[in-house]
Amino acid sequence: IDVARDPAVSVVVLTGQGKAFCAGGDFAMIERNMATPEALYEMYEEARSLVLNMIGCSKVIVCAINGVAVGAGCALALLGDITIAAENAKFGDGHSKIGVAAGDHAVMCWPLLCGMAKAKYYLLTGEMIVATEAERIGLVSKVVPEGNAFTEGLNVARRLAAGPQHALRFTKRALNSFLLQSGGASFDLSCSLEMLNF
Repeated sequence: IDVARDPAVSVVVLTGQGKAFCAGGDFAMIERNMATPEALYEMYEEARSLVLNMIGCSKVIVCAINGVAVGAGCALALLGDITIAAENAKFGDGHSKIGVAAGDHAVMCWPLLCGMAKAKYYLLTGEMIVATEAERIGLVSKVVPEGNAFTEGLNVARRLAAGPQHALRFTKRALNSFLLQSGGASFDLSCSLEMLNF
């Protein structure tokens, strides 16, 4: 991620435009990538890179979720270091609903965020989760009134940017080391299994 190397950036705020945060993968692109093993491998590497780059980014990432976050969009939302969700936000990993193993991020981070029982329930059923439930089970950091996710995300980012950056970056690195050690092997397996379904 370029912002990781930009000395002018202290904290990253990631949000979407319009009514959705991110609606996930592009099915036409996925279909094109199924044409050859090389293209499928490129898609696998891209999925892995998205997750590992967010985890490995030295800057704190605040995600401001203004609407629906599904599939790869859910990965972006939940891999933020701090996730602020508007009351109207919804989260979902619909991989199982389309006949694909949950692979891009879910197997790595959902059990740590919300526990194995809830992770299995939501990943196997593909059921959508409203913001208040996502906060209750630990998927998101905070829920704010509709229309306020970006403003609150900026407020949090400004407070963090005013703080000691080395302490924030080292704390993030240590916490994400736990994430990688706990879920890294499962992530590689689930990402590979996801590609087998294509």
